[in-house]
Amino acid sequence: MSIVTISGVTKTYAGGFVALKPIDLEIRRGEILALLGPNGAGKTTLINIICGIVTPTSGRVVVDGHDIARDFRRARAAIGLVPQELSTDAFETVWATVRFSRGLFGKRKDPEYLERTLRALTLWDKRDSKIMTLSGGMKRRVLIAKALSHQPSILFLDEPTAGVDVELRHEMWSMVRRLRDSGVTIILTTHYIQEAQEMADRIGVISKGELLLVDDKAALMRKLGKRTLVVELASPLDRVPDALASYPLALDDARRTLTLTFDTQTRAPLGSLLGELARAGIEIADIRTSETSLEDIFVELVKEAA
Repeated sequence: MSIVTISGVTKTYAGGFVALKPIDLEIRRGEILALLGPNGAGKTTLINIICGIVTPTSGRVVVDGHDIARDFRRARAAIGLVPQELSTDAFETVWATVRFSRGLFGKRKDPEYLERTLRALTLWDKRDSKIMTLSGGMKRRVLIAKALSHQPSILFLDEPTAGVDVELRHEMWSMVRRLRDSGVTIILTTHYIQEAQEMADRIGVISKGELLLVDDKAALMRKLGKRTLVVELASPLDRVPDALASYPLALDDARRTLTLTFDTQTRAPLGSLLGELARAGIEIADIRTSETSLEDIFVELVKEAA
């Protein structure tokens, strides 16, 4: 069941710059969707349109049953947004900031909920601290607490771990999973391949304003992934023997390595290949295999779209 429906959304700025080409996307309730793309790909523009911050040139966005243009208040109330920039009221305390954010959405006071949120983000001990005194990682947690203060059903995280150290990045990944387990739908933008691979249920790839694909992570790896079998030869080979013509083998320039590439859904023909090599009198020095990573797939997709 979809919680966000994006239909034919585009964005062209006054100077003629096309930030988003027509985008159609269904975001499933309760999933973690990672929007993966290089800087300037259009990820933030898309999020800002869904959140009602930027007006699309064309198209429609429906959030939890509410049209973002016609019923902005109800649509926006379903959304928590953690922006990329660390923009918080530096002289306020953590507690005052999250309490004020909750009030902005007309929610009744609920100190117990705010306490649970701050404890979940390991901010409870910092509740009386002024934000200006916190580290960058803690400030980012405050932004998440603000976004969650009105109990939204959808949370947008725009480059949530940009500029934070590896340890904090892993802590934030764990926190995001807990939020998803509590029923919150999470959409994150990132240019960290590892972040998308570690956290997402589905991955969307954006490049130059175009949504190139959206698919389940496992299905993406199966459909677009490749496996490589590399056979290092004991001595140089002038050419691939005719007996091996049925295998799409590539002989390297040094004539010492045979490489066979096949999709991940195909079983490696290792046994039959080794038998043919032995019958052809070709001695093997070493064998190794490798699989395409999500990063390889991403780079290939963006390169094709360029």
